[in-house]
Order: sequence, then structure tokens, then C-alpha cells
Amino acid sequence: MMDVVLLDARSAWATVDSKVLNGAIFCGGETNFSFRGRFVLPVNWCLIGHIHYTPEASWCHGTSLRSGMAFTVLPETVSDFMLCAGSQISMLLVPLERLQRKLAELVPHQAEIPAQLLSLFNLSSERPLAQELRAQFERIRQCLSCDHSHARAQIPQGDDIEVLLGSHLLAGLSVRAEDRPQCSHGRRTRYLIVQRAEQFMCANMRHDIYSNEVCTAIGVSERALRYAFDDLLGISPIQYLTMLRLCTACKNLSLSDISRHSVKSVALSCGLWDLSRFAGHYRDLFGELPRDTLMRAPS
Repeated sequence: MMDVVLLDARSAWATVDSKVLNGAIFCGGETNFSFRGRFVLPVNWCLIGHIHYTPEASWCHGTSLRSGMAFTVLPETVSDFMLCAGSQISMLLVPLERLQRKLAELVPHQAEIPAQLLSLFNLSSERPLAQELRAQFERIRQCLSCDHSHARAQIPQGDDIEVLLGSHLLAGLSVRAEDRPQCSHGRRTRYLIVQRAEQFMCANMRHDIYSNEVCTAIGVSERALRYAFDDLLGISPIQYLTMLRLCTACKNLSLSDISRHSVKSVALSCGLWDLSRFAGHYRDLFGELPRDTLMRAPS
């Protein structure tokens, strides 16, 4: 499961499709909203992917993301990122041992997957390996967006998945130093400020929270706090807190048992005291009333 905080106070939609083939899961999507996301892969699974397009403000752990980048996510590590509206991504979720086996075939002396080298890298248009990997992910994106009968005929299967894994590994291991993005010290500092501020907000969500309290708790000035949120998320700390409360309420409502929880109890646990105002904002953002979400939750 991925934790998501929307950054746009408007109705959100996303186009997402996936295919399960030969023990692997292809997935692709595009959103009309900016959001911050965080997830951890299950044990023994890994994720490779390609960013077809994303605005320059997107990032992962504070490091700027760019269109044309490829990435590798290994299990049991937290992935923390922000994607801007309009981002388009294709991914392949595959058992970790398949990636390890392919690496052993290509580089026999490499005992472990080099996470630092493969985590995030640019696919230069000048390099044949990068061009081939981009072309393979582009075919996946096109197939996922086709109708189902066409997608089944076109999407890689069997050995083609192994080819994609091999292309991804070779492209990642062969890129130059300048094709590996770096996070500046200042950007890293601002990312850590946002991270610590969010942790404080989550720990105290059922209470009123003011900017000066956040600053005191994490040891920064209000100016530094505002600058960090504006740079990393494009909104103020108070705006982010509002969106965090609403998205947390949506998550809790979707997981709550209606026989044991009510909209009021969930809203109050997120610090949303004005229930009528909460219902209106919730409907504007998620397209339904809070009770509708709760009614669909599993018992």
C-alpha cells in the first residue's frame, strides 16, 4: 500500500492500468494532480521503471526527477517522492530473485545488486543501451493504454521480460557519472526539514498545530520551514497539514469498519473539528461524501 498526500485542492483523477504476465506485473499511469507518495515494497519483490514525462519540480528523496529517467526500487526500503501533475510512468514489478539471476548472467562477479548505481539514472539519447531501454518502456506504455485484446498481443511476455530486465541492468551499470542525479546539500537539508515537520504533524494530528510549534519541535526558523515546503511541495506548511488531514481521513475511512467507526470519530482523530466543512472539502477533493467512502470499507 502507498501513502499519498494530494497537493492540489481540486478533484483528482488518474489513469492507471496493469497486466499480470509470467509472474510479473506491468503497470503504467498518469495523474492530473500533484502528490507526495511513500511506499515500501514487499519482501522478495523489486520494481524497475521509466519516467516518460514529469515536470521539473518532481523529486525522490529530495533529488530532482526528470523526464527520461529510469529507476530501481529494492524491497524493505522506504521510497519517498513527489510527482507533479501530468507525470507519466511505466513500471515492472518482478520477484527480486529474477533480477538477481539476470545480474549474475550479465556480470558473474557481481554478488549483489548495486543499489546506488541503479536507483536513479538518466537514459541519455546518445547511448544505444539507453535508447533501447527507453524504446522498450515506451512499447509497454503504449500497450497498457491499448484495449485489452490489443494489449495481450503486444505486451512483452516470457523471454521478453528477461530482455527488459537485462536491458535495464546493462543501461544502469553503463551510465556515466554525469547521468546519475545528485542532491545538493541545500536541497537535502530542506528535504529533511519537510520530513521532520511531517513526522511532527502525523504524531500530533488530532490536536491543533501551529507553525511556531512545528518550528520549535524540529529546531528551524519559520522562514526556513516555509522555504522548505515551498521548494519541495509548492505549498505552505499549513496548506500541507490540511491536505495531510484530509488524505489521512480518506485512508482511515476506506479501511474502517462501519460497525465500529463513524465519520465523526475518524474526522476528529485527524483534527478535523468542523464536520460540515470537512464534508464539503472532502467531496470537492475525492468526489464523494465521507460516509460514502465509509460505506464501501470492508467489514
